This record gives sequence, C-alpha cells and structure tokens, in this order.
Amino acid sequence: MGRQKKQDDPPAGSPAWMATFSDLMNLLLCFFVLLFSMSTIDEAKLNEIIASMNSSFSIFTGGATSIGEGILISNGVSQLNDLAEYINSMGVADASQEDEDQFLENSPSQSIIDEGESGGADGEADNLEQMAEALEEANLAENEQLAEIVGEAIYENGLSDQIGVSFTSQYVLLTMKGSLMFDSGSATLKTDCYPTLDKIALILERYAGSEIEIEGHTDNVPINGGKYASNEELSSARALSVFYYLLDNSTLDSTKLKHAGMGDRVPIADNSTPEGRAKNRRVEIRIYNMAN
Repeated sequence: MGRQKKQDDPPAGSPAWMATFSDLMNLLLCFFVLLFSMSTIDEAKLNEIIASMNSSFSIFTGGATSIGEGILISNGVSQLNDLAEYINSMGVADASQEDEDQFLENSPSQSIIDEGESGGADGEADNLEQMAEALEEANLAENEQLAEIVGEAIYENGLSDQIGVSFTSQYVLLTMKGSLMFDSGSATLKTDCYPTLDKIALILERYAGSEIEIEGHTDNVPINGGKYASNEELSSARALSVFYYLLDNSTLDSTKLKHAGMGDRVPIADNSTPEGRAKNRRVEIRIYNMAN
C-alpha cells in the first residue's frame, strides 16, 4: 500500500504569498530597468553648461580642479603667499600685471597700509577736521550774504532801530526789543507792534524754505505774583504769542516754525544794570541755514 499523507505534512509547492511577492519584485525590477533605459544625457547641453561655467569662473582649464591637485590644499594653507601662482592656476594667467597692481592698490588691506604709512587715524582726523572747517566757512559766507539782504529789507522798512541783524555759520539772527512788543510781566502783544511783525512776516516769507525758530528771553529779575510764576513761563508765553501771530498773518509753513522760552539763561548784556536788563528782555528769530 502507498504511503499515507500525514496530517502535519506541509502542502505541496510554494506558499501562495511567495508567488505574489515574486511577481511584485519582477515588476519593480522591470520598472527601474525601463526608467534607466529611457534616461539619456544630452551631451550638447552638458557642453554648453561646461563652457558657460568655464567662461564665468575659470575653474575647468586652469589645473586646480580637485582637492588632491589644488595648489592651496595640496600645498597647505600656509602657501597663501603664492597667491599669484594660485590665480594663474585658476585660469586668469592672462591678466596683465597692471590690472593685478591696480587690484592690490585698491584692496582694503592696501588702504590700511597706506593709512598707516601716511599717519593712519591721525591723517583721517585731520581730513575730517579740514572738511568741517571748509563747510563752516561756506555756511558762514552764505549766511553773511543772507544777513545783508535781510538787513537791507529791514532798513527799507524803517525797522533798523527796532530790529538787530547778526549771523553765525548756522543761522541769521533777528533780535527785537521786548519793550516794543510787551508790557512788563505780560505776554500779550502790543497793537503798536503789529505793523512791525507784518513787515517781518513778509521778510521771512522770502526764506520760507528755511527752518525758523522764535525764542523768548527775559532778564533775571524774579517775578512776584501775576499770571506767570517764573521767567521761564513768561519767555515761553512771549515766544508763543509771536509764533501765533506769524502763523495767523503770513503764509509761513507751520511745520518749519518753532518756538522756545529761554528765560534768563542766555543773557546778552549785564543784568546788574537797567540798560543790560532791557537788552536781555528780547525776542529772537533765527533763520537757519538750509545746509545745516
């Protein structure tokens, strides 16, 4: 009798999952083979890329093309002194000696060397000081011309006895006597000064492009009682009164008008005499140089 099959014997042939897995692997293999067979290198485009990079960077025909052959790396970083040889190896050996000298001359390191040889920081400081002096002289000459023009306008309007004109490198200064504009301890403009302020406004309108600052000044006599508690408040209120009048009765640009109260901090005369205190009670109008 034939051998009877035992119940524990495995089934004949490969398991069903192995056949499916084998088919899947074959399909994947065929898929990647097809991809590889369809991939081609466009030699013309590759040559164009190489030529373009060669002309732009000069790295393919110079000789230093790899880590093993590169001069700086194969000879060590300490060979940076042979910079000219390295530049030649990178494909720029045709550069003229004149261009190389110009490059070295214009390099930051060469500038530092030149500064050191010519005095370094001291030379630069001297140059800056000379430039500042030249600028100040130019501003001073320009403000002198402006002061002459403003002075002529003040003279033509009959205001010479009421307004003084001076100048610095930063501004032209108009000084008005406080007694002509305000009563003692008051910041309310006298009606008698309106025509004077109107003429001043016409003069200032000619130079409306410049910044104009109005400053109030007092003497050092303390204020006892009254509307204002101190000379600081009084001088600020007087400057503000002139500011509002010019703003309301002229075409001056409000963004270029400023006002400030200086109290008795900036005297121009001796406060120990009545005459000096009268000079210190004043309103100043500064026409700043547009270059500042």
